[in-house]
Amino acid sequence: MSDKHLSSQFDSELSAISTRVLEMGGLVEAQVAQAVYALIHFSAETAGQVITQENRVNQMEMEIDRDLSNIIARRQPTARDLRLLIAISKTIGNLERVGDEAARIARTVERLMNSGLSNHLRLPMSDLQFEAGLATNLLRQALDAFARLDAVQALEVIKGDNQIDAEFDGLMRKLVTYMMEDPRTISASIDLVFVAKAIERVGDHAKNLAEQVIYIVKGADVRHTSVEGVQSVVS
Repeated sequence: MSDKHLSSQFDSELSAISTRVLEMGGLVEAQVAQAVYALIHFSAETAGQVITQENRVNQMEMEIDRDLSNIIARRQPTARDLRLLIAISKTIGNLERVGDEAARIARTVERLMNSGLSNHLRLPMSDLQFEAGLATNLLRQALDAFARLDAVQALEVIKGDNQIDAEFDGLMRKLVTYMMEDPRTISASIDLVFVAKAIERVGDHAKNLAEQVIYIVKGADVRHTSVEGVQSVVS
């Protein structure tokens, strides 16, 4: 078999596995959106769907990881191809954890509804919805940067994580105020603290995905690097 034919087969395998990563990314993005919908509308049905999908996300991670191991064993890739496969391995781990955060939100919805406190307490649901919108948009941008292998777009995702962190801090202050003003909100507010943190973690995972894109394209590990440092790598 010719080297050209082998190279073509390898490229096809890389393309197929990248497509599956994007499919997994689309699934967890939808999970987060559904979890937030379940929270805002107190929909037990939607929350249940999110929790059910967790098994599918876990299965996809295992399948892609197995395929990665097979490709590395058979092809023994080097340079950028090896970076791509290493980055994919880390990416699917981050996506699986995004799915975990979505399921955590859904379980909180079920707990709030079972407590009977969901219908009359004044809580900052619109703020949570706004934070979730920022996080899901950042995740979508990170997946798009991965699909295009666009380091510039990945840099924008890393910059955008700061806004989600600021929203999280603002939500914490608001929830503390609610608990001080009305002790009836304490239990539900504590649950919402964990929801807000789960959403903030979605933003963190989107940032991690973006860092892997830069690793693929530039060959530089920019984890734990300042935004200015990442910018110098990308530019």
